[in-house]
Amino acid sequence: MSGKLDGKVVLITGAGSGIGAETARQMSREGAQVSVLGIPPEGVEKIAKEIAQNGQNAIAIPTDVSDTTAIQTAIEQTVEKFGRLDVVVASAGVQLHDRDRNLHTMDDATWDLTHNINYRGVYLTCKSSLAQMMKQREGGSIVIVASVTAFSGSSANVAYLSGKHGLIGLTRHIGVHYAEHNIRCNAICPGALERTPNHDIHPNPEARAARLADSIPMGRAGTPADIAPWIVFLATPEAGYATGATFTIDGGLTVS
Repeated sequence: MSGKLDGKVVLITGAGSGIGAETARQMSREGAQVSVLGIPPEGVEKIAKEIAQNGQNAIAIPTDVSDTTAIQTAIEQTVEKFGRLDVVVASAGVQLHDRDRNLHTMDDATWDLTHNINYRGVYLTCKSSLAQMMKQREGGSIVIVASVTAFSGSSANVAYLSGKHGLIGLTRHIGVHYAEHNIRCNAICPGALERTPNHDIHPNPEARAARLADSIPMGRAGTPADIAPWIVFLATPEAGYATGATFTIDGGLTVS
């Protein structure tokens, strides 16, 4: 049975867990060949093995997205393995709940680590991917995973908030300036998920869960399975007229 991404080569960062991992699974089921990027190595290797066991093609490339050479090498390895690059999903991210707060006292290391992955990492991923797509001259699709946190100042995690806000601007820039090359770029803004990035260091996950149940109109936090289908859709020809846009999937949180 043919899929909506048959013949497409997809590179996904942050693909060892969460939204990135679920997107890799769903895109592979739609016929894509997938490069699974991220750290630690065990995470991406596990997902690539799972995809291969289901009969699809995948390669695991342990990659620190904040490292220019590492990203460039990962793209080169993807093209060497699969012959091209058609779709990129920039999903890698951290959220340092216990340290990313109180801007006036925050240590610089927390700010730098968050932005190196969440913002610089996406910039590097897009930059190198765009270079490959421009070289191919056949267009492409980039999906950036931002967050509803970008829309307000309410989050205590100021480095996370500001980085995700910046991704909206990056999405719009790519969407406008690369449209003539048939390269599209859109952003997905997930709402509150059952498990946040770095969920294990959240100071009070139980209180967070209770608060979300009360504040989300649909009565529950989201899961990667709620978000991944939207990313898959934006990579398909069916979404071919969408670029520079931001899509919010949050159970009604931001409009309530």
